[in-house]
Parts: sequence; structure tokens; C-alpha cells
Amino acid sequence: MTHSLITRRKLIVAGGALAVSGASGLIVPARAQSLAPTRSMRGGSNNYIPGAPIVDRIGGGGFWMTGTVRRAGDGTALSGQRIQIWAHTTEGHERDPHSHGATLTDANGKFRLEMPQIVPAFGQPHGHLAYDSDDFETVFLRPVMSSAKNTELEAHFVLQPV
Repeated sequence: MTHSLITRRKLIVAGGALAVSGASGLIVPARAQSLAPTRSMRGGSNNYIPGAPIVDRIGGGGFWMTGTVRRAGDGTALSGQRIQIWAHTTEGHERDPHSHGATLTDANGKFRLEMPQIVPAFGQPHGHLAYDSDDFETVFLRPVMSSAKNTELEAHFVLQPV
């Protein structure tokens, strides 16, 4: 029967090998090191109304606009960020002030705002979202839904500090 003795030298060598090979990656969660900022989408700013009020819901609801807001580079979730949302819905056109509203991100950088069902405008069901405060560069998004029957649309912002 063979016994393997753990000597002090073997322990030091093994510990050094773990340190060099990056064992800390097993303990520390991975972080994005170079997350690129979101670019504004063409047509995203159409019918934008600066300063839309923060609301609990737009209209009668029934449709959810959701997403996240993170900082470019390290991907840190950004809380308290104002996101404006508007769309052509069953209750109004995207140019109508009552079709606009804003919400704030939570502690995890997530936002969620209920609004009326989005309907096609110019043949495409789509929403509009904007980040337009002073700490980061302005971004306008115009995500298109795969179907007018969808009851949720998701959009994600990665913001570049100014």
C-alpha cells in the first residue's frame, strides 16, 4: 500500500499553481470588462416629447414594456435611471401626449411599465424608449415586435457616461 505524503513544498507549489492559473475566477463572479454602449436606433426619436411624466401606468394597461439599464464598460446595473416609453396603441397614436410616460429603474437596473396593447404603425408593431438624462449619453430605441399579438416587449440600454 502506497501512501502519498503532503509535504510543505508540495503544498506551496500547488498553491502557487492555483494562483497563477486563476483560481480566483472560480470564486469571484465574472464581470463584463468592455461592454459596448447601446447606439440610438434610426427612427427611435420619432414623436419624442421631452419631459414626459413618471407614471405608474400608461392608459388602461394590458401590455408590458420591460428591460434593463447598465453602464458601458463594466456592465454595472444602474438604479434610478429615467426611461421614457411611448407607442402607437389601442388607446392612441405615438404622437399623443397620453401615449407617453416614464419610469425609473429599480435597484437591479430593471424597469417595467404597463401600457395599452401596441398595434402596428406603418405596418410594424413597435415601441419607443429613451434615456435622456444628464449623466449618460442620450439613447433612443425603437424595437420591433415579432408579432402584433405579443403582450410584452423588452429593450436593454447600455449607457455611456458623458
